[in-house]
Amino acid sequence: MSSPTRKVERARPLLGTTVSIRIDRMGEARAHQAIDEAFSAIERVHALMSFHEAGSDLSRLHAAVPGERVILDVQTVDVLREALTLSGRTDGAFDVTVAAQLVAGGLLPAPTSGSLPADGACWKDIDMDDDRSVSLRRPLWIDLGGIAKGYAVDRAVDVLCSHGVGHACVNAGGDLRTLGEGPHRVAIATDETQPSHYPVIELGEASMATSSGRAFSTAATGPHIDGRHRSTMGLNQSVTVIAEQCMHADALTKVVMAMETQSADLLRHYNAVAYLQDAAGHWTQLGVST
Repeated sequence: MSSPTRKVERARPLLGTTVSIRIDRMGEARAHQAIDEAFSAIERVHALMSFHEAGSDLSRLHAAVPGERVILDVQTVDVLREALTLSGRTDGAFDVTVAAQLVAGGLLPAPTSGSLPADGACWKDIDMDDDRSVSLRRPLWIDLGGIAKGYAVDRAVDVLCSHGVGHACVNAGGDLRTLGEGPHRVAIATDETQPSHYPVIELGEASMATSSGRAFSTAATGPHIDGRHRSTMGLNQSVTVIAEQCMHADALTKVVMAMETQSADLLRHYNAVAYLQDAAGHWTQLGVST
């Protein structure tokens, strides 16, 4: 039997960031086994939903001709279906088909196969059956970067729970989820020059995601696009969302950027709270009370 340990923590480069997994209050050997399998779950999400890797589900879908049915992995289908649900609830403010704008801005590599996106193509051109079959009505490019990272964190937490882990944290570059009652203290990276000045949130068992475009404030294009009019948003904003599922926290940061106070009802639907910091550094709380 392995001896109890206070903390086991490891990190790997995945999902375009550094992913760390920490387990508390578990024997070292069991903790390492759980972390190994949690990283495998994240690697699977990365392989399935990568925008540029040739064998990913997205690359196969982009290479198909319009109307051709493509069978996707159940995990990709889950993420895509949730993305389309959010698109419908936000009138397209959240739209995973904005990849063409990200490619044009040099933030994503152009796919090497398939047709160029059609003018005006959007989330409504994605046709999903009740099974795993998906087709595109018009050529378009899908980027799940605004939701899949949170989904990968959720899948890693599922694995940890299956190993009996009761206290842990999975952190994928600011998209994170905690296990155990806490308090888990998490700093929100803002534009302050000193990390000691960052605001801190105390979490119980919850998910949290932060998105900001401030690193791109002097550029013409940033990483966050409002799907309704295909324009860059959030260059002088920071949004942090706390929700039950990390997939929802991840996606809702972009919704809040696009809709600001109009996102309050949707946040309440997901039992989520958002903290929006504007260009002047002022904070606004939206959604459920904490």
